[in-house]
Amino acid sequence: MSPFPSSAPRADAWRHLRVTTEDGVATVTLARPEKLNALTFGAYADLRDLLAQLSRERSVRALVLAGEGRGFCSGGDVDEIIGATLSMDTAQLLDFNRMTGQVVRAIRECPFPVIAAVHGVAAGAGAVLALASDFRVADPSARFAFLFTKVGLSGGDMGAAYLLPRVVGLGHATRLLMLGEAVRAPEAERIGLISELTDEGHADARAAELARRLADGPALALAQTKALLTAELDMPLAASVELDASTQALLMKGEDYAEFHAAFTEKRPPKWQGR
Repeated sequence: MSPFPSSAPRADAWRHLRVTTEDGVATVTLARPEKLNALTFGAYADLRDLLAQLSRERSVRALVLAGEGRGFCSGGDVDEIIGATLSMDTAQLLDFNRMTGQVVRAIRECPFPVIAAVHGVAAGAGAVLALASDFRVADPSARFAFLFTKVGLSGGDMGAAYLLPRVVGLGHATRLLMLGEAVRAPEAERIGLISELTDEGHADARAAELARRLADGPALALAQTKALLTAELDMPLAASVELDASTQALLMKGEDYAEFHAAFTEKRPPKWQGR
């Protein structure tokens, strides 16, 4: 995303999310615990715009996405979204579905790692938000369910049919997207859907530790690694190798590359600048 701002005002408050930032780490909490953090139109829009704003400002070096209460996110609110979409025309429905996809793209394209801290249910759109994140840190209570076919919709919602086979393989993705059955933490870890399984109740703390580690690292190198992981998913090897070469050549002119050599020579930890 481009760092150049427009004339639109910066948002300092987010009505549908709880956002805190500390020393380069943002924590974004879905905070409707009484509804298992079910998403609303406003929550989708806030996530889309928040990620765009943070990407432009370049002040955040890692982001934790978490859910308050008994679970991570139960998906779209049955009354406020599913009920409301029944009265929409095709143009409105297309606008809504494009917006949900824009959230996933924003997670994948933002220039900092996103860590989903998952406990309890991650269902429907909640499962896709976790899937789109760079890391999924979960405790044993976590269960993922891609429920779209169970409400009469395609399992390929919000980019799930693109992302899930690349994370767990086509066979597992077919089963999860077609049947919509819940996958509990042990199986999710076995098939690669979970990046790290923590002790009970420790997902948030471990996600925060990982975010701190990433935020203290070479931000530009991590941003380019994320960009290449996304861009090269659909590239042939020759194009990927050429893109890698161009990226490395640019990074080799950066301050962090020179800082590593200086730190190695002086036998001290590097002081990364993200440049």
